[in-house]
Amino acid sequence: MAAPGFWDNPDEAQKISQEVTALKDSVDRYRSISERYDDMAVLCQLGMDENDESVYSEVKAAFEEINRDIEHLELELMLSGEYDANPAILTLHAGAGGTEAQDWCQMLLRMYVRWAEKSNFTVETMDFLAGDEAGVKSATIRIVGHNAYGYLKAEKGVHRLVRISPFDASGRRHTSFAAVDVMPEIDDTVEININMADVKVDTYRASGAGGQHINKTDSAVRMTHMPTGLVVQCQSERSQIQNREQCLRFLRAKLFELERRKQEQVLNDIGGEYHAIEWGSQIRSYVFHPYNMVKDHRTNAETGNVQAVMDGGIDMFIEAYLKNGL
Repeated sequence: MAAPGFWDNPDEAQKISQEVTALKDSVDRYRSISERYDDMAVLCQLGMDENDESVYSEVKAAFEEINRDIEHLELELMLSGEYDANPAILTLHAGAGGTEAQDWCQMLLRMYVRWAEKSNFTVETMDFLAGDEAGVKSATIRIVGHNAYGYLKAEKGVHRLVRISPFDASGRRHTSFAAVDVMPEIDDTVEININMADVKVDTYRASGAGGQHINKTDSAVRMTHMPTGLVVQCQSERSQIQNREQCLRFLRAKLFELERRKQEQVLNDIGGEYHAIEWGSQIRSYVFHPYNMVKDHRTNAETGNVQAVMDGGIDMFIEAYLKNGL
């Protein structure tokens, strides 16, 4: 029987339930791998005993599948950080370059949404600012699933695109940049003190697609944390109350991330080494012309299948990042 009052906190109960489900899933997958390995070993032995080469292709395919599953489980073991299991709040900002950069920002947004869908994660749009002519100026999405932040922390940084611009009538090659920021969502068990007297709250009319209510009332909310200058906003929900809740969730994550960076800065200063992520110091390049290549400059992981990457196939880069202990 649970301790009195334990289930009175639904967020804590849900978190523990998710952890139990994730652990059970890991155990089930381990057992599945073990059983499939035994079956493969028996089949291999039968093939050798009968000198039957026809089983070779089946054994080879089974071995490759088992090996992939073992690598995936090993990868999960690397996600032992305090907040790796948390949902991720991912924010994208288009760089300088107008429509070209805003289109690139939208392409990246689509890539992360597709990756989340393939990973059976859920995606919620917290904020979305459309480009002037096309694309996206900035967007913030919440990605919910076990180890969402643990995986997506590999994507933090500047992403560079090289291609023939579809917006250039002369068909010239353009280079565009977009910045990706990733923060863990912090639940109520982590103490982040927000004095609402220090928070300026503005409401405004939501823009973009929506029903009559969402576009005709001041349902969108912008919060400015005066001591730090941090600004968050949300206009995706139908009511002002819901947008306020989303804003506070986002602000908590931003304040937590700010404090974490300060602590990292102190440690880096003590160690005498600090690697700043500056605009233009890209972590990854996506080259569409004059050749096809996506390359991560931190791990040297690369692939020529650009379309697969843009369709959400970024696992190879995430795995390389985690295996390198970055």
